[in-house]
Amino acid sequence: MRALVQRVTRAAVRVDGESVGAIGPGLLVLLGVTHGDDEEICDRLADKVAALRIFEDAEGRMNEALSGRELLVVSQFTLYGDATRGRRPSWVDAARPEQAEPIVDAFCAALRDLGATVETGVFRADMQVELVNDGPVTLMLEV
Repeated sequence: MRALVQRVTRAAVRVDGESVGAIGPGLLVLLGVTHGDDEEICDRLADKVAALRIFEDAEGRMNEALSGRELLVVSQFTLYGDATRGRRPSWVDAARPEQAEPIVDAFCAALRDLGATVETGVFRADMQVELVNDGPVTLMLEV
């Protein structure tokens, strides 16, 4: 499982021109699922994301975790794209949709169980994601 985590001042996702999820200050998480990912991996990644100390404290240091901020989770199979050979990416490492969707749902549920406010995109939809990257702070996490 891979998560591209971006600290944002705001983020939103639209489907067919309609807003389906939006947050204020917090994290945008682009989430990729691969073969073999399960709920245990979801729980470990959710714990890591929720506890990341990438928000500034009173002294301006990146020392605070999510703590009351929001998350926008968007499924993104392209995080498992492989373009090492040629110019057309291969998607063989990305989980099939019927496997990936329940894993994405389990990841969001794990974050909610940790007390996080979570907005989401729409699985398998053509989405337009807008964000204002804060910092910018962007991390790739893999479990």
